[in-house]
Amino acid sequence: MSSSPRRPARRPAAALALAVGAVALLVSSPQQPAHATPPPGPEQALAQWIDRDTVVWKGAERGAAQLEFDAPAGRAAGTDAAPGAPAPGAPVKRLRLTPGTLTPAERAAFPHLTGYPAFTVDPRDRALAPTALRGHLVAAQRTADGRRTTTGVQIPGVLDDLYGARARHAALGPVFDHGRPTLSVWAPTARTVALELGGRTVPMRRDDRSGVWRVQGQRDWAGKPYRYLVTVWAPAAGRMVTNKVTDPYSTALTADSARSLVVDLDDPRLAPKGWAALRKPAAVPLRRARIQELHLRDFSVEDRTSRHPGQYLAFTDSRSDGMRHLKSLAAAGTSYVHLLPVFDGATVPEQRADQDRPRCDLASYAPDSESQQECVTGAAAHDAYNWGYDPLHYTVPEGSYASDPQGAARTVEFRRMVQGLNGAGLRTVMDVVYNHTAASGQDPHSVLDRIVPGYYQRLLDDGGVATSTCCSGTAPEHTMMGKLVVDSVVTWAKEYKVDGFRFDLMGHHPKANILAVRKALDALTPGKDGVDGKKIILYGEGWNFGEAANDARFVQATQRNMAGTGIATFSDRARDAVRGGGPFDADPRLQGFASGLYTDPNSAPGNGSSAEQRARLLHDQDLLKVGLTGNLADYAFTDTAGHRVTGSQVDYNGAPAGYAAAPGDALAYVDAHDNETLYDALAYKLPQGTSAADRARLQVLALATATLSQGPALSQAGTDLLRSKSLDRNSFNSGDWFNALHWNCADGNGFGRGLPPAADNKDKWPYAKPLLADPALLPGCAAIQDASAAYRDLLRIHATEPAFALPTAAAVQSQLSFPLSGKDETPGVLTMRLADLVIVFNATPHRQDQTLSDLAGRPYALHPVQARGADRTTATASYTAASGTFTVPARTVAVFRKG
Repeated sequence: MSSSPRRPARRPAAALALAVGAVALLVSSPQQPAHATPPPGPEQALAQWIDRDTVVWKGAERGAAQLEFDAPAGRAAGTDAAPGAPAPGAPVKRLRLTPGTLTPAERAAFPHLTGYPAFTVDPRDRALAPTALRGHLVAAQRTADGRRTTTGVQIPGVLDDLYGARARHAALGPVFDHGRPTLSVWAPTARTVALELGGRTVPMRRDDRSGVWRVQGQRDWAGKPYRYLVTVWAPAAGRMVTNKVTDPYSTALTADSARSLVVDLDDPRLAPKGWAALRKPAAVPLRRARIQELHLRDFSVEDRTSRHPGQYLAFTDSRSDGMRHLKSLAAAGTSYVHLLPVFDGATVPEQRADQDRPRCDLASYAPDSESQQECVTGAAAHDAYNWGYDPLHYTVPEGSYASDPQGAARTVEFRRMVQGLNGAGLRTVMDVVYNHTAASGQDPHSVLDRIVPGYYQRLLDDGGVATSTCCSGTAPEHTMMGKLVVDSVVTWAKEYKVDGFRFDLMGHHPKANILAVRKALDALTPGKDGVDGKKIILYGEGWNFGEAANDARFVQATQRNMAGTGIATFSDRARDAVRGGGPFDADPRLQGFASGLYTDPNSAPGNGSSAEQRARLLHDQDLLKVGLTGNLADYAFTDTAGHRVTGSQVDYNGAPAGYAAAPGDALAYVDAHDNETLYDALAYKLPQGTSAADRARLQVLALATATLSQGPALSQAGTDLLRSKSLDRNSFNSGDWFNALHWNCADGNGFGRGLPPAADNKDKWPYAKPLLADPALLPGCAAIQDASAAYRDLLRIHATEPAFALPTAAAVQSQLSFPLSGKDETPGVLTMRLADLVIVFNATPHRQDQTLSDLAGRPYALHPVQARGADRTTATASYTAASGTFTVPARTVAVFRKG
């Protein structure tokens, strides 16, 4: 989780090379006779056919032009052409283009194209569009100096114009009616589509109005494997191909996603006992949600008490250490478990026999050795580990987590996992990744782009696939990609009873697409669909970057734009203020509020002079205040310079710190799967001699800034147990050794498992090596257990005090204040008044007094949860009524309540 894109999820080197080389495979177009077949394909696609009337061509001259295409001529005898491909020498047809301008509606729909030459399709030729789109299409123009120039043509806009209105309502994939399946796939540019089923080929029929191909099957098709045979022009190959490809709307798969399966998710045989009458924990409004982010394999793979390590069924092991811990968090106030991607991915071999393992004794090496990462990296390409941000099929559970990846066992076991979490008092959130695919073009791991080449992926102005998301970006602004997002989410909600969705890189989606998801979920009812869609929560990464940045192509689902929608975005403002620095600092020792800035400085020169540290710390405290309000843009308070400001007037790296319109618009967190864990960040930033007990106290204080904020909050699983990944900042490919959770404190917290993998961490090794070699930084059971107990106390306070879930910005303004904020504010101490509560965050290494003279004589006392809690140091916090003074121990957050 960061304010810029993560590193790519792991992909095989060959697949990556194919994807990157997709554009390079296209060759330049020579000058040709008027009636010759178009050449294999130009290097670029600078022309964009945006609707049936208009073509935009970057770099074209203002003058006549044309779209040229080959006409289908059946299969030529004695040739190797694919069925339906043109015979050699087939005549070229054309659509005439005349110079034109974009209409206001076109400019609004394609703002990034407004500066390029536009052309109008001759009305006499428009009827040829459906035929032209099913062949090789080239834009051509004779320039003023007599040269013939050609370029490829991007076609998503015209496909949406011609087919979108009807196709958006089509039921795709396998749909059953009284036991008989109908299989449907959208492939408007295909010459032919057939179904490969059980060793035979079944023709499919095209609906010319929607571009959907369908075939109705028999009852005995149920359970059979299938693929589509799609004959289509593939720009990446420069020729007509027949792709054998799985169904983008698959509901089940064979092992390693080799075939789709004709499966009805409503089949009673796929419902575990009690599924129809599943009782869920009470829904928690998003503004009050406290969320644990959890990777499925991390959860149980090294839990010796689990009967199903690394599997969906681990969540049914109610007596395992992991499930006991989740239950304790649920009892304290955690309401959701957010699962990192559990849909079908392209990377991990699903058959256990095919999964590699590190071939060395990892535990035998020194805690600061290079050997562990070298051994883990050697197995990484084929091991069982990946975070899962490499989508292959969006709406099928990942097979490597099932007891058997072959067939529908993964569906049953995913449902049993949801039952297990619900039974533990937790609702389930899925991390979904619709912003990119694992590959594009003719790559074997490309599904969408081999069915409708050039449509589902977002293309740049030159026709190359956008990769700012790390991989081959998708285009949810296109009708059918947007439909896939909505349909997929609704399926997970209805068929798997998922309670929430976290959108990866949500800022690469149009706001309209995410709102369409919300609308579709809101329409689900218990009586009709078995779920109450209005209680399903939505949040995501609203980062603003890449080719879509600053609403260049559409209004994005970014932090600022999603304010007021009830869909939350991660807020990085308070995160950076608490931890210090940013996720990508060259020197990881830059300090912040909870890591000793000014109050306990380390030796890093980047922290600046004492005066500079003090000024930065006070600004961090202003960022924290904004965060504690729920990141409200219009919340007014006195900043540390003594000025009256609003949240949006506080600076965060040149952007407004406050952007939310209401509590629930911003999600607070101090660590997640991306970047170093909180413990590892503090290991870098705190003076190396800081004791284990003090590290634990600062860990709890940092967590408190999110836990006790308005709006939702998320923490990475294990952070309450001081979880470490041995300083790995990007563990997506680092295997179980660096990632596994350790529920038993006797197994440590993961620190000192060797230098983290070189690919993303080698530049930090000089800082990491002395820390990993220091046994004092490996916490014992006392520090781990104390931190976890203190965190659960904070959850209990949050869960039992209504003031932490104020419903409106006005309520926050009236009931939440920072009475000691201003020029005399204590560096390293933040005091918040919330209704009948006073909360003091003391990040300094000294006991601190905070006097609120307006409260003198009023009866306050330490909150009973903390007074009777596990942390006996916090229990010594006191209040002197005569002066209104709150006294708080060093490195402590204390909550006082009016009696």
